[in-house]
Parts: sequence; C-alpha cells; structure tokens
Amino acid sequence: MPSFDVVSKLDIQEVDNAVNMVKRDIGNRYDFKGSSSSITLNKGDNNIIINADNDYQMTTIVDMLENRSISRTVSIKAYKYNGVENASGMKLRQKVDLKSGISKEDGKKINSLIKDLKLKVNSQVQGEQVRVTGKKIDDLQEVITALKEKNLDIPLQFVNMKS
Repeated sequence: MPSFDVVSKLDIQEVDNAVNMVKRDIGNRYDFKGSSSSITLNKGDNNIIINADNDYQMTTIVDMLENRSISRTVSIKAYKYNGVENASGMKLRQKVDLKSGISKEDGKKINSLIKDLKLKVNSQVQGEQVRVTGKKIDDLQEVITALKEKNLDIPLQFVNMKS
C-alpha cells in the first residue's frame, strides 16, 4: 500500500551557515561600522539571539537572516520571533526560536485537512510526523499538493514515498 510521511525537519547546519554569513555581512557593511551588533546561534537551546544598537540595525539583521536562510534552503517558517526587548546599555535583543517537528496540534490540523479532502487515504500522527497511506499514488500526490497550497505556519517536507 503506497504511503509517505509528512515531517517538519530543520537542517541546523544550514541555519548555522546562514548565521555565519550574516555575521560576515555585519562585519563588512558600512552602516554597522563601530556598532556592537551581533547574531549567535545556540544549538543546544535551538534559538538565535540577535543583539543590535537600534531598531534599524535590528530589522536589517532580521532581513539579512531571512534572505540568507532562503538562499540556504531553510524555510523562514521555522523561525518564531519573540518580541524585541531592551538589553543593557540602550541595546536591543531579540530571541528567535527554531521550530522543528510537528506538534500534536499541528498534526491534528494536518489530519483534519487531509480528511476534508474526502480522498480514500488514511492519515495518522506518529510522534513528530504524520503517516499518510492510500491505495492510489495519485491520491497521495493530491494530498501533497493540497498540503503545499495550505498556508500552514510550519515548514513541511514529504519523505519516505513508498509504492
């Protein structure tokens, strides 16, 4: 019976590459000369911390991070931006959480979206992934296109397509 898995994985190495490219950009740009702006990736905590001197630099660093992430094929849906907070010495700090895996709520949402298609497929949540099985590969491909068209707030990948 054909099946595939819906997962939400984040390639932490590509995120690290994007953060390193932004660090290099901060060092090279004229408008950041003499500033103490920085960006760091905490792999253990699964977050990115952005420090900036003012709002302009904060938005610029966020834009650079998003652009570099897109060029490194990291979906920006994987970033959950927390509010900008004041740090010591009139500086700004923003914490960006990295989302990985499908939560139970998102799994239920994906399940209900698949059931609403009224195709002859079964879907079940298995930990941090959703397994979709059906008799026809065409039905599975319809499910994939329908999930891609839905604007969910998590990045989805479709793996283990078995026929």
